[in-house]
Amino acid sequence: MTERLYYSDSHLAAFEAEVVSCTPSGKGYYVTVLDRTAFFPEGGGQPGDTGVIGDVPVTDTHEKDGDVCHYTSEFIEPGSYVKCSIDWGRRFNFMQNHSGEHIVSGIVHSMTGFNNVGFHMSEGFVTVDFDGELTGEQLEEIERTANGAVWENREVRAWFPAAAELKDIEYRSKLDITEGVRLVTIDGYDTCACCAPHVKRTGEIGVIKITDFMRHRGGVRITMVCGGDALADYCTKQDNVRKISVLLSAKPEETAGAVQRVKQELAQLKTELAEFRRQVTQSKIAGLKPTEGNMCIFEEKLDMQSMRELVNAGMELCTGICAGFVGNDNDGYNYVIGSKYTDLRTASREINSAIEGRGGGKPEMILGSAAASRRSIEEYFLK
Repeated sequence: MTERLYYSDSHLAAFEAEVVSCTPSGKGYYVTVLDRTAFFPEGGGQPGDTGVIGDVPVTDTHEKDGDVCHYTSEFIEPGSYVKCSIDWGRRFNFMQNHSGEHIVSGIVHSMTGFNNVGFHMSEGFVTVDFDGELTGEQLEEIERTANGAVWENREVRAWFPAAAELKDIEYRSKLDITEGVRLVTIDGYDTCACCAPHVKRTGEIGVIKITDFMRHRGGVRITMVCGGDALADYCTKQDNVRKISVLLSAKPEETAGAVQRVKQELAQLKTELAEFRRQVTQSKIAGLKPTEGNMCIFEEKLDMQSMRELVNAGMELCTGICAGFVGNDNDGYNYVIGSKYTDLRTASREINSAIEGRGGGKPEMILGSAAASRRSIEEYFLK
């Protein structure tokens, strides 16, 4: 059984160990077991560590039958003594986020009685599910209280209480376990059963930021970031605000109002454009003449809804098919083809073959695209 060094020192990033076994997985990697390790195997919502054993990369870490299994890209000789190191930046990010999640979950539980019923840690953010709904105002208060815990720089104690001692301790746990329970305690904020490595003091978390929340299975799912991930999130959003500020010629703190004004102007322009299109379409409809046989209409810049109205009018004025095309020979065409006399669903295969098209629809109207030239299309419909 692997000795787990991260239990006694969560900040141990480099160590030496003996290789107990290294077996091929059949999936292009090897499963390497050491007699002792600081690599944390995936568990409790926290991903497994990566790093190196000797010079061999470790791509993931899991637990199996009491051993910590390191997934390595190469064979490592059993019995050899190796220097190992974990990807400390990645691990520390996970520790910051995980410890921050404990604080938030503990505060939610003490304030509302809601339980953490789901926890997932990804590269860059954490999601936490609670079995009751929380409002935006409540989450703002929870975030302020959680950051207060960070700034107080409380000790984060990870320990294995004796069975007799455990009976008198109130702690959060998703699993009903009574033996080998490891507790992580942040005095005044949370005590929770957890197998993962954590920061030693809450100040190491840096900052806790709740970035989003949504209703989820009768409760709420929050998204949060801590420490380095919170800084990266802030920098990304600050960069976006700066770019929006430049585009809108507005101060960064005034971008929301500027966007609202642009949105209102855009809505007005859309209304004016719709009226202009209506007038243009009506003008073109008025220019249609009764036609024996097929009618073919070409417009380079008309929108498809207007073309559809034009084709509907043309169907009433011709005794065959009214075919409308928007586009040009270089970029191709989108079409609306209608008829009161021809079953276009049946005829669509022949039509598409003739105009190098793709599309279909109902017996009275088909929609699609065509790659043929205007001349070829006209020759087919107006032959």
